[in-house]
Amino acid sequence: MQRRNFIRNTSLAGLSLTALTIAECKTDTGNKEKASPAIADAKFTDDFSLNEITIDALQKKMQSGELTSRSITEMYLKRIEAVDKNGPKLNAVIEINPDALTIADAMDTERKAGKMRGALHGIPILIKDNINTGDKMMTTAGASAMIGNVASADATIVKKLREAGAVLLGKTNLSEWANFRSTRSMSGWSSRGGQTHNPYVLDRNPSGSSSGTGAAVSANLCVIGIGTETDGSIIAPSSHCGLVGIKPTVGLWSRSGIIPISSTQDTAGPMARTVRDAAILLGALVGGDSDDKPEMKDRKIETDFTKNLNADALKGKRIGIEKSFLKGHEGVVALYKQAIEVLKAQGATIVELELVKLIRPLGDAELEVLKYEFKDGVNNYLSKANAKMKTLKDVIAFNKQNEATAMPYFKQEILEQCEAKGDLNSKEYKDALGKTLNSRKIIDDILKTNKLDAIVGVPVGLPGCIDPINGDYDTGFGFTTPAAISGYPHITVPMGKVLELPVGLSFISTAWDEDKIISLAYAYEQATKKREAPKFLRSL
Repeated sequence: MQRRNFIRNTSLAGLSLTALTIAECKTDTGNKEKASPAIADAKFTDDFSLNEITIDALQKKMQSGELTSRSITEMYLKRIEAVDKNGPKLNAVIEINPDALTIADAMDTERKAGKMRGALHGIPILIKDNINTGDKMMTTAGASAMIGNVASADATIVKKLREAGAVLLGKTNLSEWANFRSTRSMSGWSSRGGQTHNPYVLDRNPSGSSSGTGAAVSANLCVIGIGTETDGSIIAPSSHCGLVGIKPTVGLWSRSGIIPISSTQDTAGPMARTVRDAAILLGALVGGDSDDKPEMKDRKIETDFTKNLNADALKGKRIGIEKSFLKGHEGVVALYKQAIEVLKAQGATIVELELVKLIRPLGDAELEVLKYEFKDGVNNYLSKANAKMKTLKDVIAFNKQNEATAMPYFKQEILEQCEAKGDLNSKEYKDALGKTLNSRKIIDDILKTNKLDAIVGVPVGLPGCIDPINGDYDTGFGFTTPAAISGYPHITVPMGKVLELPVGLSFISTAWDEDKIISLAYAYEQATKKREAPKFLRSL
């Protein structure tokens, strides 16, 4: 179950909804000749020369001299202006890096001198605005309370990005506080950044909390991007935006310098248009640091997740499929059944199983763990940050004092519930954590008993309408919690579209099994090629 859903289950001053570019979903019911919902023309001609380009293709163009890192960066900056700020107005990018061209120039100079840092040398990337950058950009988690927070140092993963030669284009919008503020939140909305739109159908939600990264990568505003996840926040927007998303095993990437929710579940991860690009980015940022002490310490270091990419990787494998997803929305179920047939055709043995019903009872315990860890983690982050807010209590008070601008659509009951919790020595916290960690045994037992290489499911339902009145709503399905609550790896790849709305197919396994599930996802991707560039349709 997606985190927003399990939370649900247990006016900006002087601005109108039009000014906020928040749209209501509309259906054309007047034309009886149309058997399906009318697809409105967004009247945007998308002739961007770098559409759907990959890391490898860009490297070839830079190697040949056809393009430079500077020219590529300039093209993406113009693309952001044309698509994100104008035209379709996705509102995915919250801040542009004023040093982007300077970084690109430095990478070009190194290339001319014969120095190559690796596959990311000169490659533009966007990252989520809860990740510290020790530069001129702010790190706010989308919260107006955090405006002015300029980090003193890079997060560890940003330091690694720079060392790898990537060009940091800017930061992306997100669901405020990584979608951990209210039970009635609207994914993709933040009080600092406003509402991000789904590039496939603009009045649909891109999902949260890595909504800006998902929309930006899908709309070709950059080559690759980074999101963060506690439960579903990489996987769900990747599914909604037709992307490949990887949530690594907790601890594979450092979390230092990232505004947290949960010390046991948080991780950043890659979002890309192909499995290979996601695998390249994943490998480049592997490694922890002395400040990040993940609960799962027995890490297996792998830094090249591309070496085993094989179109025949499914042959001879045993794949468990979540059979509860064989019922539900007929369009999604049809895609899921087609995907299962592809797995069979590629040589996999299919084993039906029910994992979701075993994990679902742990939802209440998971929420308790997140509340305790959020309070502890945010207070720790703020105590060392350059923000005016020094505690969670300060944030809550700021929001109340600035309710018209900070909380125009939904409030902050989750923040208040977190503040009411004790510390991590609380018996309630320890009991809840013990329950959630049982998820690892559940998954490992299923894998071992059935001799499985991976378990497959539908990550999340179809994108819902952007609804500032009622907030998000459940569109069915949900396969993010098993891997999230256990801290295990999860990859989703495009499975197809229903009425122009994308949906993904997910692969999960046990800790440190990234290499295996990436290779399986790659084989599925190569057999299907379901990724399609968005059309920026106004509505269905």
